[in-house]
Amino acid sequence: MAKPAGFVSQTGHKAFPVLVILLFILVLWYVAAVAMNAPGAIERVLPTDTPWTWQQLLAATMDMQRPVLPTPHQVARDFWSSLVDWPINSPRNLLFHVAVTAESTLWGFVLGTLLGLVLAVLIVHSRTLDRALLPWIVASQSVPVLAIAPIVLVILGSLGFSGVAPKAVIAMYLCFFPVTVAMVQGLRSPQKIETEMLHTYAASKWQALWLLRLPASLPFLFPALRVGIAAGLVGAMVAELPTGAVAGLGARLLTGSYYGNTVQIWSALVMSALLGLTLTLAVAGVEKLVLSRRGGQT
Repeated sequence: MAKPAGFVSQTGHKAFPVLVILLFILVLWYVAAVAMNAPGAIERVLPTDTPWTWQQLLAATMDMQRPVLPTPHQVARDFWSSLVDWPINSPRNLLFHVAVTAESTLWGFVLGTLLGLVLAVLIVHSRTLDRALLPWIVASQSVPVLAIAPIVLVILGSLGFSGVAPKAVIAMYLCFFPVTVAMVQGLRSPQKIETEMLHTYAASKWQALWLLRLPASLPFLFPALRVGIAAGLVGAMVAELPTGAVAGLGARLLTGSYYGNTVQIWSALVMSALLGLTLTLAVAGVEKLVLSRRGGQT
């Protein structure tokens, strides 16, 4: 069945600003690449004994072997080559590294979400824990993850944990905070008249939690989950740096920096952005499904 003309027009209207911004970024990227690569091109690529033209300079800055800032087409070419020129189980394939980082991210996201939910429930139901835990939870996020990661890796390594577990713990460290804060606000969002009505039915605290507080907190929870899974991805990639890991997007970035392969670094950055976008969209899809069913039931 053909889509209505109004639908196509509306879709095009929404896509136009995105395309304009994308075009602006690409133009700015090319200009920055030419400006930043020009000194290296003059020094290493262009001839020193004969005059050269600005066209030669422009061409040289566009395809340098070790550019300061690779051009978009260089990144796209390396990105595509890594996907189609190597088997998926090869360390040269970006999808191989995506699978490793995504596993740590998802485990950290699950653990961080569960920890955040438990802490939020405890804080809401205990004034003592509210005063004792919440300041420390907020203070924990003031410690840079780059300082936390080596400590966690050493401690867990001494306990016999290696592989996914240390990276998942670091991802959990970044995930649990937005979930905790959002859920505390969400669990406290019901109106006083609603809580008093449950008291008139002699509902216990756990019944009130299940029937009133948790459903009311869903609009607060899912935005926090979107933030949490993106933060977890950052934590998983950071955790791959001090371990000297040979797999994962963080390891791919580290390898590129060791060998001065800036094109590889940018390809890994683009893939990490796409992975973060995919994970965030997946959470948004679950949010839409859950909230639409909740709205239909009410």
